[in-house]
Amino acid sequence: MPESFPILISVGPEDAAKRLDQFLASQLDGVSRARVQEMIAEGKVLVNDAPAKASLKLRGGERISVLGEARRAPIKAIAEEIPLDIVYEDDALAVINKPAGMMVHAGAGATDDARNRGTLVNALLHHLRSLSGVGGELRPGIVHRLDKETSGLIVVAKNDDAHRKLSSQFAAREVKKKYVALVHGWVKKDSATIAQSISRDPVRRMRMTTRLEGGRAAVTHYRVVRRLDTKFGKFTLLDVKIDTGRTHQIRVHAAAIGHPVVGDTMYGAPKQARGKNAVIGLARNFLHAAELEFRHPRTGEMVALKSELPEELREFLRKVEE
Repeated sequence: MPESFPILISVGPEDAAKRLDQFLASQLDGVSRARVQEMIAEGKVLVNDAPAKASLKLRGGERISVLGEARRAPIKAIAEEIPLDIVYEDDALAVINKPAGMMVHAGAGATDDARNRGTLVNALLHHLRSLSGVGGELRPGIVHRLDKETSGLIVVAKNDDAHRKLSSQFAAREVKKKYVALVHGWVKKDSATIAQSISRDPVRRMRMTTRLEGGRAAVTHYRVVRRLDTKFGKFTLLDVKIDTGRTHQIRVHAAAIGHPVVGDTMYGAPKQARGKNAVIGLARNFLHAAELEFRHPRTGEMVALKSELPEELREFLRKVEE
């Protein structure tokens, strides 16, 4: 959404018969139809200088004025009694084994509804009570993140001093992180480094891409654990280490070399792997944060933790190798 208002839009004849909210959602970059409806309800949208309803059918030739964004109350995380697998905890921090399907925290555009429920932050507020405030009320304790459909180890800070010191280690690339990934096909080399910058996709804003210049530097190292030739096709099981922590980094880099992570339909993986007479699917990404090593922010001692593959990933491997 542009920062300057009003925004003036003319309705062309090709947009006749469209609903007002539908038309505006197509014209305003990054603004959902639900958000447009909020703006209309608050009188922030005028059609020919008069308020209108979201359901108004356009005729073509109208002048639409968008006067401002809809007011939204700031949201904050809320404590929820959700089971957590806490693999390490002391007075400064905790390390959680996050399951796939759990968001780390709600997005800034969420409201106090289902999109702000079931997050790791909400569970942490119930189980740990005390979390650092560096990340604000929406992200208390959160030092780094894992994608919703990625499982594994994530460290959270209980106080601001621990948060700052852990964040400094991540920024200095001192934290060691190892992931296990299953990708489609056989990668060419037994080990390699992918160093391709990552940017937000200008068209599909939920995606990242390596195809643009001027992105943020990103470095991923992988090593082949084993190559699988199965009735569902070929796969490669990889150990992956990352020097940087860009959004979707491993997923984007895997797709960039033509071997998307199994289950990752956002970046080109098929919904189901198909062989001649066999089909199998995975309802999550086959990507697991298996190892995490960092210096304790209070003692300076190394903390090294491991997490085994969750059962659904072990079961998937068993099935493809049958």
